[in-house]
Amino acid sequence: QVHVVESGGGLVQAGGSLRLHCAVSTTIQINDMGWYRHGPGTQRELVASITRDGTTDYGSSVHGRFRISRDNIKNTMDLQMNNLQPEDTGVYLCKVTDYQWYETWGQGTQVTVSS
Repeated sequence: QVHVVESGGGLVQAGGSLRLHCAVSTTIQINDMGWYRHGPGTQRELVASITRDGTTDYGSSVHGRFRISRDNIKNTMDLQMNNLQPEDTGVYLCKVTDYQWYETWGQGTQVTVSS
């Protein structure tokens, strides 16, 4: 069984920073981890992902501003978000994929960026 909990969202002014945290409770191996988001009236999109060996991928709109990292021992993942813009507003969700490639999503954390 895999349980995922996100934290760290909030309200910030444009140009500010936030750090999101994803904690995974499980006894099985987690392979890929990633952050996704959906804003008002928009479809869910990839923000950033990271494999177990540390290979990262970023959505084109956040490349250079966001940084993803993970701790394989603690089963945690962080997303450092800098120079936030109003278009970054949305619900950010953590998704993890276990060794059997089964996906588990968290409930999400709200990020609101004011102009």
